[in-house]
Amino acid sequence: MTLPSRVKLVDVGPRDGLQNEKQAVPAAVKIELVHRLQAAGLKEIEVTSFVSPKWVPQMADNAEVMAGIQRQAGVRYSVLTPNMQGYQAAVHSKPDEIVVFAAASEAFSQKNINCSIEESIQRFAPVVQAARAAGIYVRGAMSCVVGCPYEGEVAPSQVGRLAQLMKSIGVQHVGVADTIGVGTPLKVKAAMEATLQHYDVNDVSGHFHDTYGQALSNTLASLELGVWQFDTSVAGLGGCPYAKGATGNVATEDVVYMLHGMGIDTGIDLDKLVDAGAFISDFLQRKSGSRVATAILNKRLG
Repeated sequence: MTLPSRVKLVDVGPRDGLQNEKQAVPAAVKIELVHRLQAAGLKEIEVTSFVSPKWVPQMADNAEVMAGIQRQAGVRYSVLTPNMQGYQAAVHSKPDEIVVFAAASEAFSQKNINCSIEESIQRFAPVVQAARAAGIYVRGAMSCVVGCPYEGEVAPSQVGRLAQLMKSIGVQHVGVADTIGVGTPLKVKAAMEATLQHYDVNDVSGHFHDTYGQALSNTLASLELGVWQFDTSVAGLGGCPYAKGATGNVATEDVVYMLHGMGIDTGIDLDKLVDAGAFISDFLQRKSGSRVATAILNKRLG
């Protein structure tokens, strides 16, 4: 078994992490968080989403945030675009990449976006086409790949079907997302293997929530398959709206610590990353959701 020698992390904290926050986070704070993440060595940052402010008020400042970022060469700034309207609004901000999303669970698709999986894919087809014609990279997020809050277990065949649909409309890269964090290593491997039947290993990433404390194990299981790209969230930002009180995304700090301990390069400065997490946690007036950050911050006090 050969593990990847290098791993690329996409920090989704500014978007996926902050979108569920009840308190308003000013654009200036979001911009500062992005600046701190790139200063720590992050080369991929999911900045915001172009969704209706009625549904996600926290992202209403999307254009302001994108305009305020001092872009660094070699850093890719991505935004979520749920439909053509969102894409047209996003284009003015010159994102390097757009993200479209669909669920592997029919029930989740109906509850979340009021349409079937097939319909959601058809809705994204013109968005993908327009982005690619404009030279913008297209990433697809596949949610609920191992479990759904409404349907329960999700079969790997459903994941494979979704990957095939994403491929058919021109999505260049897919993220295999355990949205509610119920996955365990063998189930995650099965979902990954189903995806890898349609996408090259270089075009697949893992997105694991830590609701049941399995995210690092699931990351390791994916590494063993050769997967070398993962979505993580600084300070573990982002709750899980379907599991009360549950943690959300796996903390970037925890994944970096594990990878560095395994001799895998990330290009990220862990101390600066901990500082970025402390910055946003202080603003939100709560402790970091990262175990590694907590340990490092306590050690610094000592």
